[in-house]
Amino acid sequence: MPETATGPALAPTSSDDVVLEVRDLAKSYPVRQGVVLKRTVGQVQAVDGVSLALRRGRTLGLVGESGSGKSTLARVLVGIEKPTRGQVLVDGEDVSTMSRGARRELRRNVQMVFQDPYTSLNPRMSVGEIVAEPFRIHRDAVPAGGRRRAVAELLELVGLDPDHAHRYPHQFSGGQRQRVGIARALAVKPRVLVCDEPVSALDVSVQGQVINLLEDLQDELGLAYLFIAHDLAVVQHIADEVAVMYLGRVVEEGDRPAVYDDAHHPYTKALLSAVPVPDPTAHRDDELMLEGDPPSPADPPSGCRFHTRCWLAHRLAAEEGLAGDGAVPARCRTEDPVLVPLGRADGARGGAATVPHAAACHFAREAAAFGGHPAAGSTAATDGPAAVVEHDAQHDAAPDADDHHPGDGGGGTVPETVLDRPVLESRER
Repeated sequence: MPETATGPALAPTSSDDVVLEVRDLAKSYPVRQGVVLKRTVGQVQAVDGVSLALRRGRTLGLVGESGSGKSTLARVLVGIEKPTRGQVLVDGEDVSTMSRGARRELRRNVQMVFQDPYTSLNPRMSVGEIVAEPFRIHRDAVPAGGRRRAVAELLELVGLDPDHAHRYPHQFSGGQRQRVGIARALAVKPRVLVCDEPVSALDVSVQGQVINLLEDLQDELGLAYLFIAHDLAVVQHIADEVAVMYLGRVVEEGDRPAVYDDAHHPYTKALLSAVPVPDPTAHRDDELMLEGDPPSPADPPSGCRFHTRCWLAHRLAAEEGLAGDGAVPARCRTEDPVLVPLGRADGARGGAATVPHAAACHFAREAAAFGGHPAAGSTAATDGPAAVVEHDAQHDAAPDADDHHPGDGGGGTVPETVLDRPVLESRER
């Protein structure tokens, strides 16, 4: 596999299991000036040389700060945006070379669950109409006479009462609206779900219900997930592999245990150090702080893009006797690091890892030697929102106070009901 801007593409051991793959993917947007005669004066490089592989029945977690390019990558994968460079392959076939009919099938196989469950649903359509909308586009998915039954089955599959299909999005809670979005995505029987921050807008307890629903659906339907999130505890709970993005590039990737237990990139170490610890008396070996905001993607730093905020580069510069607050080793300023394999770790589900652990850092070994994790015995890694799910199953059924609209037909907000199905306990995958 050819080398990319971020290094060699790290292929999994068995390409037969790969359902979605990106190679050297880039997406840029022009920066224009002028009122009448607009001219291009630069480019915003939202995604720059990303190579990833998503395998059948597995979850790839994508993490990073806002502005790192995660959502842009997701929009390219589902066809909302066209890539500036690189390839998107579905079952080994390049999307750019597909016929129009094949691309239509691609949109059927790769669906998206959006971040805000309210703005992603048409408020003028009933839930039944929303879930049935894909059937009008992909007419061969369900016979015309069986669409109502299919909608009822989908609502029941995600834990909603089929009798509520006539209700509108504002009559449901946030968690229930996200279930509607998941049901719509599942309508055409996709093989891949791209989940863009699917639980970040939900209450903590509801997050656990939605995460467990996604895990249940994956086990039942064999779905592959690209799961984008800011919350590292949620990603640790659901992901099999993890990729960390910074300023449009993947800076570290590998199986979940390798990335969480043996991070080698300074940025990954800082993200893990920032995870809140529920126990205020818990001790951190070394708290790593990121200073300032990420640089503009329209004018990224030379060399390593992270060197302007890198705590490790500043420490190494101090050891070398370099003066100045922003002093870093010359290599960090001038050389662009590539993803370098670091060895293999235990797989997320036991056995040998299927994805090599790699990091794009000139001093990855030095970064791994520093702390930044909670001390032994701390529950920061397991007490995230997805892990705390043993709660009243009716919590998600309670309507939000802000959802009451006195002017709605039928006397205001109808009490919402989730089917009485057990909430799955958090399990180590």
